[in-house]
Amino acid sequence: MKVYLDNCCLQRPLDDKSQVRVQLESEAVLAIMSLHEKRQIELVSSEILEFELNQNPDRLRRTYVAEVLSGVATVIQVDEAIHARARELEAIGIRGMDALHLACAEAAGVNYFSSCDDRFLRKARTIGGLGVTVVSLLELVEELAR
Repeated sequence: MKVYLDNCCLQRPLDDKSQVRVQLESEAVLAIMSLHEKRQIELVSSEILEFELNQNPDRLRRTYVAEVLSGVATVIQVDEAIHARARELEAIGIRGMDALHLACAEAAGVNYFSSCDDRFLRKARTIGGLGVTVVSLLELVEELAR
């Protein structure tokens, strides 16, 4: 099973855990990473994730996410087909980088795309014919536990 975590998911364990939701999502990310390390799932990355990582001014976050991504074998390179799909997604309301992430996940044949961004999740779930199931981190952990 292939899983794509967006940048907000990858950084979730470093967020302030004073809110219960953030604490639970942080634990979910760590559980997902553990499943990847045990080769029970395959995490997929993209050059878009790497680009966002390099734009982050916080050195601790850059280092942490770079370490996570170093264990990922599949890194999707953005090509014209991915750009074209991202433009289609933008035309129906998915914002720029989110559209690129989603297009990369579709191109990789990912089973689950996960985000912590509620607005993105609501919008993505209204799109028919997506080549990937879009879920929150907590929903993803529930699915993986089955």
